[in-house]
Amino acid sequence: MFVTIGILAHVDAGKTTLSENLLYQFNSIKERGRVDHQNAFLDHHAIERERGITIFAEQGRLEMGDDTYTIIDTPGHVDFSPEMERAIAVMDYAILVVSALDGVQGHTETVWSLLRKHDVPTFIFINKMDADTANGEAVLHELRQNLSKNIVPITNEFTNGRVSDQLIEWIAERDEEILENYFNQSLLEGDVRKAFQKMMIEGKSFPCAFGSALKDEGITEFFEQIMLLARTSYDEALSFSANVFKIRHDDKKQRITFMKAQAGKLTVRDILELGGTPEKVTEIRLYNGNDYKVVKEVQAGEIFAVTGILNANIGDVVGTKSIAQMPFELIPTLQSTVVNDGTDHIKDVLACFRLLEAEDPSLEVRWIERFQEIRVHVMGAIQLEVLKEVAKQRFSLDIHFESPQVLYMETISNTVTGYGHFEPLKHYAEVHLLMEAAERGAGILFENRCHDDDLSTGHQRLIEHHIFERPHNGLLTGFPLTDVKFTLLTGRAHEKHTEGGDFREATFRAIRQGLEKASIQLLEPYYYFKMKADQVHIGRMMTDVQQASGTFEAPIMNGNQAILEGRVPVSTFIEYSTVFAAYTNGKGAITLNFCGFDQCHNPEDTIERINYRKDADPEYSSSSIFCARGKGYAVPWEEAEQNMHCLKK
Repeated sequence: MFVTIGILAHVDAGKTTLSENLLYQFNSIKERGRVDHQNAFLDHHAIERERGITIFAEQGRLEMGDDTYTIIDTPGHVDFSPEMERAIAVMDYAILVVSALDGVQGHTETVWSLLRKHDVPTFIFINKMDADTANGEAVLHELRQNLSKNIVPITNEFTNGRVSDQLIEWIAERDEEILENYFNQSLLEGDVRKAFQKMMIEGKSFPCAFGSALKDEGITEFFEQIMLLARTSYDEALSFSANVFKIRHDDKKQRITFMKAQAGKLTVRDILELGGTPEKVTEIRLYNGNDYKVVKEVQAGEIFAVTGILNANIGDVVGTKSIAQMPFELIPTLQSTVVNDGTDHIKDVLACFRLLEAEDPSLEVRWIERFQEIRVHVMGAIQLEVLKEVAKQRFSLDIHFESPQVLYMETISNTVTGYGHFEPLKHYAEVHLLMEAAERGAGILFENRCHDDDLSTGHQRLIEHHIFERPHNGLLTGFPLTDVKFTLLTGRAHEKHTEGGDFREATFRAIRQGLEKASIQLLEPYYYFKMKADQVHIGRMMTDVQQASGTFEAPIMNGNQAILEGRVPVSTFIEYSTVFAAYTNGKGAITLNFCGFDQCHNPEDTIERINYRKDADPEYSSSSIFCARGKGYAVPWEEAEQNMHCLKK
C-alpha cells in the first residue's frame, strides 16, 4: 500500500520538527536535525536553513513492511502557500499541526478550508504540549469551535485490540449500525475501525492527538494510529495517469518532473502523450529529501520524479492519452517589477525567471516589451526577498524588486463585436469576434459559431488558441482582461497569402477594436476576512472595515469574543494585519483570503495613478491593416468595420 501524507500548519507550529521526528523514529534517516540548528533533513535548501522557515514542499519516504508512506513537509508562511496548495492536490491524508501555545491562527483556518475543498481526510496533532503554559483541552475546544465539531481525541485507541467506550459511543452517535451492534454486545474492534475510517473519508471525523515533536512525546503512538487508520486503493490495471505537482531543475538546468501516480504503472522509456506531443521517460527517481534512488518502474499510489519530460506543467493530469489542468485557489494579488542591477542581458534574466515560473506557476512572469521589463505576481514581501536570494544563488543574478503593487483586472459590461483585419503585402487574415460580459470569476470563455464554409477548422482552432495565448490588456489601466466570453462569428483566409502569425494579428486587433466600443469596468482583488478579538474591539473593527470600503455581516458574539466576517479590497487592507495586532495586543486573530475580483472601489483615482496610455502600447493595436495597389495601410478602429471583407459578401 502506498500512502501520501502531507504535514501542514501555520508558521512556527512545529510542522518541520514533526516531519523530522517521524522520519527519524521510523528509520528513514539516521540522524535527526532541527530547524534552529539549520540541519533539518527536509529543509535542505540553503535559504530555508538560513531563514529557519520551509519554503519548498519536500518529501521523505517511510517504508514499513509492504507499505510505503510518503511524508510531504509543506510551507507554513502565507507567502509560500501556493506551494502548499500544489502539494495538497496529491495527498491521500493530511496532518494539521496546531501549536498548543497559539491555538487556531489565521493561516490555520486557510489550510483547513483548502483541505476540506480538496476532500483530504485529516488528522490533527496538537504540538508543544511540553510547554508549561500549554492547555490541550482549551485548544481542542477552540478547534471544535472554529474548524469542526467532529474532532475527536485518539491515543492508542486502535492499537491494543480494544477501543475505549468513550470513542465507541462517539462513533455510535453517528453510525446506526455501530449503535445497534453496541447495544447487542456484538461489536467487533475491526467494525469500529472500518466505521471510523469511512467517517474520515467522508469528512465526518477528524482524529486528534497531543504531544511534543521537539521532545518526542506522543509521536510514535500518533503515527501508529495513522498506520492503522489510513487506507488507500489504487488500480494498477488501468491505463497510467498521474498528477504533476512539482517541477525542479538541477544544476545543469535539467527539468525534473514530480508526479503522483493515480492509476496504472510507469516504466522507464515509456512514452507519454502531452498535448499531442510524445515524450519518453528517461529516468524514474524516488526521492527522500534531497537524496534519490533510480528505479525502473513505479506503481499507482507512488510519489516519484521523472526526467525526459519537458512539456508537462504543474497541475497537469498526464497519461498515455490525456492531459488536463487542476484548478488552484491561492492566487497572488500583488505584482512587482524586476530591476536588473547586474551586467546580464535582460532577456537572459527573463530566461531564468521562466525556469522559476515553471517551478511556481503563480509567478505568472510577464515580459513588457515596450519597457523591456519583467513583472512577476507575488503573495508578499517575504517572497520577493526569497526570490532575490534564489536568483543570486542559482543564477548569479544581481537583481532587486520594486515595491509590489496591487493587481487589477478589466472587464466589459455590454455586448460588442470586434473586427480585425491583417493584410500587409502577401499576408491575409480577418476575424470577427462577439464579445459579451461573463459572470464574475468566469475568466475568459470561448464559443465557436463560425461555419466551415467560411473558415477552415484549422484556422478556427488557431483563432481560439490566440485568444488564450496570452493576457489581453484592457484600455483603462493596461491590466489583463477577464470575465469576457468570446464567440467566433466568422473569418476569412487567403488561399495563397495567409501565413503563420496572420490570424494572431487579426485576432488581437479584433479584441482591441471591440474594447474600443465596449463599456469597460475596472476590477480589483478582494479579501474575505475573518477577525476574532475581545468584544471591546468590535466597534473599532467595524469602523476600520467601513473606512476601507469593505462590507461585513452581523457580528457574532461568543462569550467575551467577537467575530466579524466580510469582504474588503486588498488595496485598502493589505497592511491591516499589523494594525489589528497592535490594537488587540497580539491577542486577536485575523484571516485574509483572496476571494476574487470585483468592481474597483476608486476607479477614477486608480486609473489616474496608473496613467496607462492605450495608444502608446505597441503590442496592442485596435487598427486594422488593409492592402491596396500593392501596399498595406492602416485603418483606425472606428472605420475598420465598414471595410471588413466578410461584410461585403
